[in-house]
Amino acid sequence: MTRILYILQKEFIQVLRDKSMLPMILFIPVLQLLILSYTATFEIRNIRLVVCDLDHSSESRELAGKFKGSSFYNIVNYVQSYDEGAEWLKKGTAEQLLVIEPGFAKNIIHTGDASVLLTTDAINGSAASLMNAYGTSIINQFGREMAVTATGSAQLREALRIEPQFWYNPELDYKTYMVPGILVLLVTIIGMFLSAMNVVREKETGTIEQINVTPIRKYQFMTGKLLPFWIIALFELAFGLLIARVVFGIAVAGSIPLLFAVASVYLLVVLGFGLLVSTITDTMQQAMFISWFFMVIFILMSGLFTPVESMPDWAQWVNKANPLAYFIKINRMIMLKGSGFSDFSGLFFGLVFYAILTLSLAVWRYRKTT
Repeated sequence: MTRILYILQKEFIQVLRDKSMLPMILFIPVLQLLILSYTATFEIRNIRLVVCDLDHSSESRELAGKFKGSSFYNIVNYVQSYDEGAEWLKKGTAEQLLVIEPGFAKNIIHTGDASVLLTTDAINGSAASLMNAYGTSIINQFGREMAVTATGSAQLREALRIEPQFWYNPELDYKTYMVPGILVLLVTIIGMFLSAMNVVREKETGTIEQINVTPIRKYQFMTGKLLPFWIIALFELAFGLLIARVVFGIAVAGSIPLLFAVASVYLLVVLGFGLLVSTITDTMQQAMFISWFFMVIFILMSGLFTPVESMPDWAQWVNKANPLAYFIKINRMIMLKGSGFSDFSGLFFGLVFYAILTLSLAVWRYRKTT
């Protein structure tokens, strides 16, 4: 135990002396949390719309006004022809073109049957689907209002009345979905990269030979290397939860001690993986490259940005080896749903398995030779 304490003391002294390490630990994760939570979103706002009104009626102007009054749209120009509007899409200065054909008002008032053309720049397929859904919703709502005006509200009856309810995120705020996932991402980056560079730094500075000739055992050396960053990562998580509460108004609905207990096990997985990388590399560049290679795969398949259930079957099967996906799901369940241990016990024991595996491999792979 005394040997481990000496190693811990050495590691904390090194962290405090390294002027580049403290900003990386304290300020960069906070900055990333604030920036990513606001920018990493699939919500589409300020859609640049070009309107081609060929009807020039009060009804066509009212329809255009519906788009102008929407928080999702910004009308950038009114054009006189379809070709002129298509040029705006071609140049990338607009994302959608609304064309209101001649006779629009006459048809919708007398027959209730009128059509408009909504052209969308679909280079980004996901964004195009959302923009089309927003535009279609506005047009359909306008059509229902005109139908009520034309036929009388008493004649317009709905066969089924729907009362939607939104649990866990009543405001449908995308930041509520993103913040718990980004917290996991930041803790992972801190744990994996710092631990991956740890042993490699000893190799580059030449102090690893001095440590190897001491009577310190491998597990003692690894424990002393792991604990400082385990503590730092938990501190980062606590600080991130405070920012989530103060800045974004997201409180932890479940048990905070349970959240930290699961995080403690998850960090053993991440730190063990980082230590394993550091034992098989000789330079910090190699350690950073390998860590980043796996980190990108873990992030893209974690469900941070897109649901895991939307992935192909083979990807969902491969994703069972992704601990980041496990903890993101658990963190969202605890923070947003208030879930208890029984709700995610299977995922937790999966993390326990990966923690034992990575730490065992790291200790086994470290060669204590002179």
